[in-house]
Amino acid sequence: MGLGGISIWQLLIILAIVVLLFGTKKLKGMGTDLGGALKGFKDSMKGDEDDEAKNLEGKKPQDSSTKTESKEETKL
Repeated sequence: MGLGGISIWQLLIILAIVVLLFGTKKLKGMGTDLGGALKGFKDSMKGDEDDEAKNLEGKKPQDSSTKTESKEETKL
């Protein structure tokens, strides 16, 4: 038994039908597109994590002296 009650022979028959319907060039192109999309998704997720880490490192709490100075400037 294979996946969910499907035997290996049934999977091979399904694969043969898919290859006949779409052709190997079309399947190769779809696989390449899918792989590129997954790679782009992983890179963007990694970039988001890097950006968050940089933001956490770059944030510093403001001290009270800078807050009062900015209020005085706005009054002038």
